[in-house]
Amino acid sequence: MAVEWSKVKPERVCKAIGSNYGGINQRWLIVYTRAAHERAEKTVNRQFLKQSEAECKVFEHLKKQEFACEIDAKAALDSFQKKRDTTEINDASIIEIKKFKGKGRPKKDQQPDMIRYQIEANLSSSIQVRQQKIERKCCFILATNELDETKLSDEQFLIHYTPGQQKVEGGFRFLKDPMFRANTLFLKSPKRIEALMAIMTLCLLVYSALEYRIRQSLSENKAAFPNQTGGSTDKPTARWVFQFFTGIHILLIGGIQSVVLNCNKQHSSLLKLLGERYVLIYSNSG
Repeated sequence: MAVEWSKVKPERVCKAIGSNYGGINQRWLIVYTRAAHERAEKTVNRQFLKQSEAECKVFEHLKKQEFACEIDAKAALDSFQKKRDTTEINDASIIEIKKFKGKGRPKKDQQPDMIRYQIEANLSSSIQVRQQKIERKCCFILATNELDETKLSDEQFLIHYTPGQQKVEGGFRFLKDPMFRANTLFLKSPKRIEALMAIMTLCLLVYSALEYRIRQSLSENKAAFPNQTGGSTDKPTARWVFQFFTGIHILLIGGIQSVVLNCNKQHSSLLKLLGERYVLIYSNSG
């Protein structure tokens, strides 16, 4: 595998492949890291052992079963073969079990009263499957529609992504968070699913832009914002800011005048840093 990969750092290698996803030509960069490989081994070994033990238990029960005909026995073996994931079946065969009525040893030329069939085989862990699972877990994929490597080389692509990796992955965690309530929607049409993904991505863009604006304003003015532990920070998350602003209400008086309630000094200080447009939204003028 090392021959096919281009080395970026001693502990990291990458491989570029072409792809056409969604009708758009893309360059995918498959990145392997040694640290991810070590983590993947621990995870896969734990999951693999648990799954292998479960499959062995099922297979031992299957071997004890007796079938009325050889076809039924083969069908049961094929069914297990399709369901197994971490094991391999070796030296499989169907054997006859002769049944005699009455007690004692049957006579030499006595014909059996009944014939049943059993599966005889050995089960072993699949090293190849385990290795494949580790390889999948220890790599991640970066995609770009910039196909010209002179404008964006593989190394530059990775360098640009790495500093913001935590930010990007944090954004996707935000989309999958139960508070986003995406799991409350059930969509059958692929077009509607794509539309929902576009809306969610747009929401994430607005969320990230606002968070950047808040942090930039706090940093430029050497100010801070209350955090969850009672202290202060100049790098609050947009989610915490939203939560902090929860409880602010608008009171309508006679349908003409509106009054903003529960907007304190800490709220107002941040709004002033963000600009006049933000202050006007929370002003008491209706």
